[in-house]
Amino acid sequence: MTTTTLPKAPLQIYPRRKTTNPVLAAVIRHALIICALVIMLYPVIWMVSASFRPENEIFNGLGLFSPNFTLDNYVNGWTSGSLNFSRYFLNSFLVTVLSIAGNLLACSVTAYAFARLSFPGKKFLFALLLGTMLLPSQVTLVPQYILFNKLEWINTYLPLVVPHWFGVDAFFIFLMVQFIRSLPRELDESARLDGCGHFRIFSRIIMPLAMPAIGTTAMFTFINTWNDFLGPLLYLNRTDLWTVPLGLNSFLDATGESSYGALFAMSVLSLAPIVGFFIVSQRLLLEGVATTGLK
Repeated sequence: MTTTTLPKAPLQIYPRRKTTNPVLAAVIRHALIICALVIMLYPVIWMVSASFRPENEIFNGLGLFSPNFTLDNYVNGWTSGSLNFSRYFLNSFLVTVLSIAGNLLACSVTAYAFARLSFPGKKFLFALLLGTMLLPSQVTLVPQYILFNKLEWINTYLPLVVPHWFGVDAFFIFLMVQFIRSLPRELDESARLDGCGHFRIFSRIIMPLAMPAIGTTAMFTFINTWNDFLGPLLYLNRTDLWTVPLGLNSFLDATGESSYGALFAMSVLSLAPIVGFFIVSQRLLLEGVATTGLK
């Protein structure tokens, strides 16, 4: 028997692909991120710059620097109108603090019930709660106004604060439910062996461990309440009850001349509490967004 050997195919040598320089790729990536950051922050930076310009030079160009530096816009904006802006800031802080306290208490208790307790209709009620997130707020606007008017709550802060104490923000309840579900149930069982009830488990175990979700809820509640314009516009007709958004709106006059310098100056001051609150709760906010619902 003879064996035939097949001719070997010639060995082909392919040119080696050039790899991208990682340093160059990192430089390009950071340059694109910086460009996007400048584009997003430029309106805010321009507003800050415009707040230090004279009124007649604000819209002369899109530049950020002006030789005529002035603080008159801040002085005029703070003392304009029948009430100074310190009253508006005080009103906003009052509404915001009460709303945050109510939201944290109501949403955390509701989330604990959905995440840890067993009761009839639990799944249906949780699905109904999530369904309310799909309901536009404009749908309930008129019925809510009629209800608050019947209760004689118009020109008070009750329509802005009381709903937060009854867990109306389904998103925050869902956020806390997902976070509490990620906590091991063995902690609850160990606490029950030590004689703890639901209240002590909730207050001493769940709440301390759920601080990232609580910080996230507090941060978004602060932003939403502080920037709320429609609610105070509907329910607050007296100027001494106005919040910061209504105070800013008073600088715009559709029939006459608007005071844009004072408007920009007070807008810069109204951003300061939000930036400060974010810096304080940044760690909890990032932990809450990164861990909630991912385990």
